[in-house]
Amino acid sequence: MSFSNYDKETECVISWFNNWSVMQKGDFMCELVERAVPTNVDSLFDAMHALNVSSDKPPSIFQCQIKLFMQWFDSWTDKQRNDFMLKLHCTDPDFVTKFNEEVELLKVQQS
Repeated sequence: MSFSNYDKETECVISWFNNWSVMQKGDFMCELVERAVPTNVDSLFDAMHALNVSSDKPPSIFQCQIKLFMQWFDSWTDKQRNDFMLKLHCTDPDFVTKFNEEVELLKVQQS
């Protein structure tokens, strides 16, 4: 059986997710929410700062994983993104519920 790049990418992200700490999952949540409801240009600078782009020390494994995830997610179709969220929901329904609540809250605040 041959797997597509998308299948391999989502398997990687789900595997990483299962090994992340609560704090790392919170950072991942912020990235997902930002992609669902972009707020402003400053958030890009905040994300770069959070990833220590300007730092002399090398990025952590988690930071590399988030960077890869962002590249992959941006290349996925809307259907693939929705499918990923369904896979994530099967892995951690509470996380996805919290994500949906955050997205709705931001949408209300922006309207």
